[in-house]
Amino acid sequence: MNARERIEAILNRNVCDRPALIAPVSNATAESCRQLGLSFQDVHLDGEKAAALAAYPHEQLGFDSMMPYFSIVLEGAALGAEIDWGGPYTMPSIRKPLFSDPDEFVLPADFLDRPPITALLDTIRLLRQRYGDTALILGKVLGPWTLALHLYGMEPFLIDTVLQPAKARTFMEQFAGITRLFAEAQLAAGADMITLADHITADLSSPDTYLNLLQPLHRQIIQTFPANTFILHCCGNTTDRVAYFADAGFPVFHFDSKNKLDDIIRKTGSMQLTGAVNNPETLLFGTVEDVFQQTRSLMAAGIRLISPECAIPLQVKNVNLQAIARAVGSLD
Repeated sequence: MNARERIEAILNRNVCDRPALIAPVSNATAESCRQLGLSFQDVHLDGEKAAALAAYPHEQLGFDSMMPYFSIVLEGAALGAEIDWGGPYTMPSIRKPLFSDPDEFVLPADFLDRPPITALLDTIRLLRQRYGDTALILGKVLGPWTLALHLYGMEPFLIDTVLQPAKARTFMEQFAGITRLFAEAQLAAGADMITLADHITADLSSPDTYLNLLQPLHRQIIQTFPANTFILHCCGNTTDRVAYFADAGFPVFHFDSKNKLDDIIRKTGSMQLTGAVNNPETLLFGTVEDVFQQTRSLMAAGIRLISPECAIPLQVKNVNLQAIARAVGSLD
């Protein structure tokens, strides 16, 4: 059973040889970049370099998936946002929002032809050519909530979700077009599934905000695509809204270790979970044994799609990622 077959068996709730180790968001590290002779700042705009970095965890660290989107800025960069492309140990970020009113936004006709977007699509094509159907290729898009946080600004958008919900909804309805278009393009390029990153955590909103403003858009997006297309990713505490995520139709949710494992499992219904090896303590500062034991605890609780809880800090040592792989049995 190869990596892709294993993940498909788990998604279809069939018997397979072992749990799978996936990375719904970035699993790039500075150590991996050094091993490949790459600059992390360069990989976001170069399909060949990004393909090498995306494949490295699969080839060398025991991952069953490949994730070629290493940041949260590609959509914003394609729209003209000013980008800080980071450094060897820092992730890229958007320096300032682009829009203050929904009427200012128009989805460019050439959005898919702009360099940050074409680079990712080229990366996915290269991975499909080189690995065929042996490993799961995961694409990634930002959801309408997260695009609003980035492109309109966190403070004004969150205020509007309370005081001007119609304005907030209009922004998200417009940005949902980016989510759909980019997801379609990545699937056409060869991605098997798409991580939809939408950070509507309890730190930023109430469950009712999700239910009333964002869930209808999630439903519309999901219904446009075949079953088992999306993995929803949301950092932070989401136990109070995870049942709504399941009700929206997501087949898989990528959860954070801030959630109590028993509680979130109980509330997910038929939706499967992937996670949640802790990043800031276990992977970044823990020992190999710490990582191994936490992974085993997740498996004992019934998690069959094991993953780090969020984008891996670039400072994480690869030996700790290999400890996850040894726990699931993907690395001797």
